[in-house]
Formats: sequence, C-alpha cells, structure tokens
Amino acid sequence: METRGLTAGHGGRPVLAGLDAQFPRGGFSVIIGPNASGKSTLLRCLAGLLPPMAGEVRIDGAPLGSFDRRARARRLGLLPQQAEMPDGITAAELVARGRHPHQSLFRQWSARDEAAVAAALAATRTDELAGRPVQELSGGQRQRVSIAMALAQETDILLLDEPTTYLDIAHQIEVLDLCVELNRRGKTLIAVLHDLNLACRYATHLVAMREGAIAAAGAPAEIVTEALIARVFGIGCLVLADPLTGRPMVIPRGAGHA
Repeated sequence: METRGLTAGHGGRPVLAGLDAQFPRGGFSVIIGPNASGKSTLLRCLAGLLPPMAGEVRIDGAPLGSFDRRARARRLGLLPQQAEMPDGITAAELVARGRHPHQSLFRQWSARDEAAVAAALAATRTDELAGRPVQELSGGQRQRVSIAMALAQETDILLLDEPTTYLDIAHQIEVLDLCVELNRRGKTLIAVLHDLNLACRYATHLVAMREGAIAAAGAPAEIVTEALIARVFGIGCLVLADPLTGRPMVIPRGAGHA
C-alpha cells in the first residue's frame, strides 16, 4: 500500500498534508508517533473510512477509491480499537461476520465460508472459545477473536488500530506474537502502536510521524536513534540494543536523569 500526496483531516481541518508513505508488501509495518500526530487518521485513510481531501491511497498501484465497499473489504481487513461485539453473540458467530463481504443475494453461506471461519479460529488459537459468549472472554481472548474475524475476510492486508490498548503486558505479547505469525504466513500487516519498544521489537518497517508528517521510515535498526526520538517525541533517551533481539530499545530520560 502507499499514499500519494494524501491530505486528510476532520471538520475541514487537515491533519495530514501532502503525505507520501509506502508500506511494503509482506511486511509488518508499525506507525508510531506522539498523540495527535496523525497516526489514526492515516490508518483510517488506508482503511477507506476517511476520504482524502486531496491525493490518494493505492493498493498495488490501483486507487483505493476505485474499489466499491464490498471489493475493498475483500482486499483489506480492519481491526478497530474497539470492535463491535453485540450482547449474547458467541465467538464463532462474531468471527463469521468476517465473511459478510463474500455474501450476496446469489451467494449465501457455503462450505467455503465454514472453512474460512474454522481456519481463522485455528490460526488465532480461539477454536476452543468458539461456543462461548464474547462477554465472558478475557481482554486478550476478545482481541484474538477480533483478529480471527478480520482473518475470516481472507484479505491480503490487515490493518490494526492500537491492537494492544487496554491489555496487560502478557496479552500484549500474545497479540503481537500472533501478528508476527500471521505476517510469516504471508499477511501484510499495518498497525498503530504506542509502545516504542514493542514497535521496535516486532515491526519489520517503522513509520514515525509528527504533526501530520513522516519524520522517518524504514527498518527499526536503521531509523531509531536518540536524535529521532528527540525530534518526534520531544524527549531525551538512550537507545541500546535489546538483549533479547538485538533491535533498538528506547530508555527515556526523566527530569532527574538529564
């Protein structure tokens, strides 16, 4: 995916202005940046939820605007910050909603749909939760079921808006490990994350944003420096090698550690 000259915002006020960004096919791209830097606005544009004021989003060279809603849903899966989960719905019923883009007046539920739901539940290790109401699941379990719903769409690209928000550290790692597994199976992932160190550990490609613009983009080891963190987040830090992965690890300097 890519954006070309993308200008977008809310209420007539641009948040992004003339943005050019590339997200490699087959990569796990993570968008980072401070609050109000335009991360979620960019993701909403990539998902087709926010129409550009100018410029465009492209998939494999084709403008996203050239796809109708159903065709777009067959190319892009989206995990919003808070997926809608109606009362009483079971995990399997929620995952089955991911098949809606493949349904029509002349094509109803089929063996292929059943297989896609089963595969999504298995891939996220939620098949044992299939018959349980989603309200009874833990936060980490609900997030995995939500990812399964997006997987059931059978799209090449999966967009995730802050998938670890409100999760404890164990469930954050569980969800991101799952993302890496899906990426290794060929999915292109684009996510917004707030935790710099988790972004550095898991992403194959980082996009650092500030004030609606891209400050740097590339592999974490190539772009994450003390100077970049100071420029993007306005804080001093040390950037060391993560002892587990060798990737950049950001240690912020507090007021008493100048």
